Amino acid sequence: MGQKAIIKNSLFYGDNLEMMRKYIGDETIDLCYIDPPFNSKRSYNQIYNSLGTEDKAQAQAFIDTWTWDTQAIEGFDAIIHNENGLYTKQSIELIIGLSKVLDKGSLSAYLVSMTQRIAEIWRVLKPTGSFYLHCDPTASHYLKLILDGLFCARGGEFLNEIIWWYRGRGMRQDRFQRKHDIILYFSKSKPHIFQHEAILVPLDPAHTSRYNKVDDEGRRYASIKNKRGNYSKIYMKEEGIVPDDVWAIPFIHGKESLGYPTQKPEALLERIIKASSNEGETILD
Repeated sequence: MGQKAIIKNSLFYGDNLEMMRKYIGDETIDLCYIDPPFNSKRSYNQIYNSLGTEDKAQAQAFIDTWTWDTQAIEGFDAIIHNENGLYTKQSIELIIGLSKVLDKGSLSAYLVSMTQRIAEIWRVLKPTGSFYLHCDPTASHYLKLILDGLFCARGGEFLNEIIWWYRGRGMRQDRFQRKHDIILYFSKSKPHIFQHEAILVPLDPAHTSRYNKVDDEGRRYASIKNKRGNYSKIYMKEEGIVPDDVWAIPFIHGKESLGYPTQKPEALLERIIKASSNEGETILD
């Protein structure tokens, strides 16, 4: 692909596939997070606030409806012919197989588009880089297969299926209410950045309450009586624990909301950034 300068603190306006090809060099990115369309078959509107007034006007932000059109056909052909060597044998066979199983329609067009972009993300990630793909159950099972074919087939590793659980109003009478998204977490290679100390969450009070004494050095401990009737000190080993793979983070509300319908909470992104990058490194969103 040729050498490209690392461009930090920049916002690119345009098709992200073309922007990556044009501006992002090989192995220049430490962490990538994407929150792509979910193939929801919906149109999303942006709410714009007129400065100094209470008037609001809406403009269409994007249409999350896919069709097997010229763009999908060109993308499919690009994957099959693999002229730049971005696609593995597994990913090529997978996209051919999925097109047969699903027919060449909306979902196939969506998966072709995602395969092209995930392949470019693999290219731009450093060997120690991490990739988080935010999706929902609409197509998460297919996206996991695509990621396996592009990442794991070349020495990468599937690390977690993270469940982002959020509360919210709503009542369904035809099925259970959906209140979670999925984040697929992969690394480009086995040794990857993971700053576990940066994301520790407080221990359960039921666990810490037993450590109700403090020594001269400020360390918390519990005084435990053994079978012989003697007491010994059991020190609390850590102040927090690494979060599990179910993240109970509230949905956007209050001043944080910008009116964009698919906006995600800062706390969600903060955890990802702290866990999988160091200060001063390059993150691609």
